[in-house]
Order: sequence, then structure tokens, then C-alpha cells
Amino acid sequence: MAKRVVILGAQWGDEGKGKLVDLLTDHVKAVVRFQGGHNAGHTVVVNNKKTILHLLPSGILHKDVANYIGSGVVLSPTALVEELNGLYAQGVHDANKRLYIGDSCSLLLPYHAVLDQARETALGEGAIGTTRRGIGPAYVDKVARMGLRASDLIQTESFIDKFTEVFEYHDFILQNYYGMPALDFKKMLDEVLAAIEIVRPLLADVPAKLFAHYKNGDQMLFEGAQGTFLDIDHGTYPFVTSSNTVAGAASVGSGFGPLYVDYVLGVAKAYTTRVGSGPFPTELHDHIGARLAERGDEFGATTRRPRRCGWLDIPLLRRSVFLNSITALGVTKLDILDGMDKINICVGYRLHGKTIDVAPSIPEDFKACEPIYEELPGWDESTFGVKSFDALPKAAKHYLKRIEELLQTRIALVTTGQDRDEVIIIEHPFG
Repeated sequence: MAKRVVILGAQWGDEGKGKLVDLLTDHVKAVVRFQGGHNAGHTVVVNNKKTILHLLPSGILHKDVANYIGSGVVLSPTALVEELNGLYAQGVHDANKRLYIGDSCSLLLPYHAVLDQARETALGEGAIGTTRRGIGPAYVDKVARMGLRASDLIQTESFIDKFTEVFEYHDFILQNYYGMPALDFKKMLDEVLAAIEIVRPLLADVPAKLFAHYKNGDQMLFEGAQGTFLDIDHGTYPFVTSSNTVAGAASVGSGFGPLYVDYVLGVAKAYTTRVGSGPFPTELHDHIGARLAERGDEFGATTRRPRRCGWLDIPLLRRSVFLNSITALGVTKLDILDGMDKINICVGYRLHGKTIDVAPSIPEDFKACEPIYEELPGWDESTFGVKSFDALPKAAKHYLKRIEELLQTRIALVTTGQDRDEVIIIEHPFG
């Protein structure tokens, strides 16, 4: 029986991970965010009540569950406080008592967002399609070893000195390279100082606490943000996020030893979507793509940007399976395919006159791929809210089985609606 499970996106993000994290949190003592920042958007629906989480782990809605933000996350103190206040307003008054923030987290500060916006604007049509929330610039500062960390919040005077030094550097770049007006130092500093008193008590030695859970035999869930092909190293560069989104990042970004992980659940939609720019071989520009977008409410949880939609891409998922050592898949939004006469599934690509069955690692090659489709019968019956595999229409069962055959990977969970109870559990990751 698995005790430590990593759950992550197997496509380009927005796969519906938040719902499955929320569902599985019933079985754990701890939920851990290990990368990304408040560019993430995990939508959790309980009893028809929707909550969108950005920085906070999806386990925050569960009592008696410890929630951790690991050092692989870039932490915006102001965004965190805003999100906590939103939960308090919803009646989740004890959220701060169950939240621990890694003291080595890199901070995302107000000037990072301005830098992000300036760079995206300067790129014009070549813009990456970031959320413009400062994630990339915050990771740049981290890697350049000039960024501030959560531990810097402990001593206010020292924090102000460090903030001032980095602020002046970025303000110079913004004025002299991007031609922007001077930043408002006092406004930005006051904004962060107002959040410090709330964030400071939450700081902790997260790796030590996670090891204590491990020694105690506790079941734990590691929650990824974004998706595999937005990974800074393994994604469709440069149209990627600024962190590692693959399973290996769960260890690096949390400080939890890699051999302690038992199970990797890769989450994929029953079709494919992506937000922002970049190659997308199975993208549909016709009425079917529009239908998927409308029925699936395909708008980003964080930005409300429309998602591009297309058929399920097996070569893409094959790469995802071995990049993440995926144990099993969670397939989401099966019900969005209801009512289609025929459903295409991409089983390979044509690339430079050859046929390949795994997405190429070189972005330029990936952009040149032409999908090879296999046509499967659709179904008229509704799968919405179905909670048993046997109760699915015959064609829907065939569709899921064909995915398993093509990927040589079993499907553990299938969602058939937004609410946490609208799910088919074929194999529970925690046994």
C-alpha cells in the first residue's frame, strides 16, 4: 500500500489535479506544494461550492491535515495573505494553524511582477504567455543568488536592507532597459511589510517535519502545479514555466528523499488543452475545439485566459509516463466528450517523413509534428456523475481501455463532473 503519493499534471497543466488532491487528502496527514508560485490555480468544488487555490496546498480545506509549502515554491507574501484572508471569509478560520512554510523558500516580491509584465510586453507576438505575476523573475533572482528568502523575514531591519538593494537593481533595469518610470519604493516595501507579521509565524524547517511524518508512517501527498510539458528542462521550451514540474521535483522542492516516494499519479484530461503560446500538435481550430472549450469551461483558474483545446495526444503522454515514472493515470473530464459521434485519438506523429510514437524532446521537431489519428466511436449516453466503471457507456469504457493499451499504463481514477464525489475509483492510490 502506497503511503507517499506524488500527483502531477501529465500534459500542459489545468488537468483537474486540485479535485483529485482534495479527494485523496481524506487519506493523508500531510499535503505538500513543491514548486511554482501563485501562477498555479487549483479549483476544488465541494457541495457545489467552488474554491480556487493558488499558493496554498489543496489540503488546506481539510481539518487535521498539515499543509506544507516547500522551498521549490516562490512565495509571494502578499498573495499568501490575500489567499488566507479569502479562506477566513469562507469560514476556514484555522487555515493558518495547519500551514507551514519552508524557511528557505525564495520570495516573490512586487517588483518581480513589474519585470514579468515588462518582458512579456517587450516580446510582443513572441511573448511566452506567462501569468505576468512575477514567477520567472523570482526564479531568476533565486538562481542568480541575489533573491530574498523566507528566512529573511525574521529580522525586519535586515530584510529592509536586502529588499532595498535588490529593488534598486531591478528599478535600474526597468528604467534604463525597458524605458519604464521609476518604481514606487515606499509603496512596494509597505505592501510586503504589512504581510510579514502574518507570514513570519508560519515559517518552519519543512524537510525535518516531512521526515518526521515519514518516520511516523503517515500517508502523505505531494501536489504538483502546472504540468509536465511546462517543465523548465523537459517542456516545450521556451513556452514553459520557470520551475521543474516533473515528479523528481517533488523531492528537490520539498526536501523529502526521493526513495521515500511510493506512487506517482499522473493526471490527464480525456482530451488535451494548453494555455498560452507554444506548439500543440492536436489543437483543434474548428467547431469541435470550440465545443470542448465551451462544455469544459476551459478558462484558466488563475487568469481566466481561454485554453486551447484538442484531441488526446498519446505520444505526448508516453513521454510524460517515463519522465515521471507514472504509476497510474487519473483521467479527468470524461463527461465533456459525451454526445460526440466520433472521437479521434492521436497515436503517433509524422515528422520529417518518418512515423514516431513518442513526442520528440527538441521543441523545433515537436512544432513540426503532424498528428496521426485513430478514430473511435463516441457515445450518446451521459457519463456525468457516473461513479462506477461498469455503469459507463460501452464506447466510453472502450475509449479508456484503449488509452491504457496505447500507454501500457493503468487508469486509477476517472472524473465525471466537477464535484469531488463525481469520480470513478478503479484503483485507490493509497490502497
